[in-house]
Amino acid sequence: MLIAAYDSQLKWVLNFAAEFSAHGWQYTVVVPSDVRSALSPAQLAAAGNVAILRIPWQDMLRLARRMDCVVLAVQGPLVARFTDELELLRRASPSSHEPVVVTGWVGIIIEKLVAGYLDRAGSDVIAVNSADNLRGFTETGRRLGIPPDNLFLSGLPLLPARPAPPATGPIRTILFADQPTVPDARWDRAYLYLRLFEYARTHPGRTVLLKPRHRPDEGTFHVMQDHPENVLALLGEAPPNFAVTYDSVTGLLDSVDLMLTVSSTAGLEAIGHGVRTVFVADLGIHEKHGNQVLVASGLVATFDDVLADRIPVADPEWLADVFVGDGPRPVARIVQRVTELTAVAPAERPGRVVAAGPYLSGRVSIRRHRQGLPEIAQDPAENPSASRWLLPWLVPLVRRGHLVLRAILPAAWYRAALRTWRRVSIG
Repeated sequence: MLIAAYDSQLKWVLNFAAEFSAHGWQYTVVVPSDVRSALSPAQLAAAGNVAILRIPWQDMLRLARRMDCVVLAVQGPLVARFTDELELLRRASPSSHEPVVVTGWVGIIIEKLVAGYLDRAGSDVIAVNSADNLRGFTETGRRLGIPPDNLFLSGLPLLPARPAPPATGPIRTILFADQPTVPDARWDRAYLYLRLFEYARTHPGRTVLLKPRHRPDEGTFHVMQDHPENVLALLGEAPPNFAVTYDSVTGLLDSVDLMLTVSSTAGLEAIGHGVRTVFVADLGIHEKHGNQVLVASGLVATFDDVLADRIPVADPEWLADVFVGDGPRPVARIVQRVTELTAVAPAERPGRVVAAGPYLSGRVSIRRHRQGLPEIAQDPAENPSASRWLLPWLVPLVRRGHLVLRAILPAAWYRAALRTWRRVSIG
């Protein structure tokens, strides 16, 4: 069972689907129908028109117990909920058959390093993206008494085991990989796009492509407030060698000579593909941009550098941390580890070993205790009210209507409404 809720998560689990299939496994892609999600027909088509099963969370949990393996691509709090509730089900109804539970991160970890690890700590396999992440998780676990049995240094499953050699030919096609909330401010987005215009005019013989994270009527986990097309419409006529593309980054990399982004995981994909890459730092190095974790890459530069073709080279030590070894690809390593664990008795698997320790057993006990408390002490994200059942229908309407609200409401009212909506939609 492969569990996802957004296009980036779907892309991540489909890497596993291909590898599992190559080893004779069958799989089902599941989207929990009563948690926040966004997978449009176009996004599903881009993923190869994969069939998905939409079922409520509790039904998904019961179905998961019949599986040999469950791969969770959903965000950390949902992973913690899944593994905790699975442990409670085991206690209530022991079984000789349990799934191997796999989780990880669908991209660069730019925030919540400790929280993200702890949310995933009840899994049998935590696919760790990089050696520096592994060092951080191991030290956190040591301090909290969590054994490292389930930490598995695999590398990001979207990447190869080792990057291809960087290309050295002429630069003809440039791709800027946009992000939903980096930068968050409209004026900062306008700045970046105008610098792309400047690049296109400075190098008229080159093609400059802007790849938005999603189309205007689609969504993803991070909620975008100013879609690139809306900002571009305010910037005047674009140079003739500038274009917007919605083709997948993976499909574009064969024809791209230079990748630009602020902190997108697409930058790592490009490096793995041998494409010259720059993490643009014109807006500063800051946690809100996620580029603070990329300083060690040696690939942080400005638009002035890029305009002058001063393209940096990746630091070898950083590359060794991100691309974690020769041999099988990261996703193949993970599937091999899963295969090994299916032969291990469920009670002896890493997730159960960790769950027996003080940290996880305490967290599961708290969850069990909370379930018996009055509604005022319940987490609304795990006990959906009628309004949350309506949320999947309201999200598209609000996404289309917020521009109208911005036009008719006073600025202070609009910002207050937006803050309220974010709290409700993220849950």
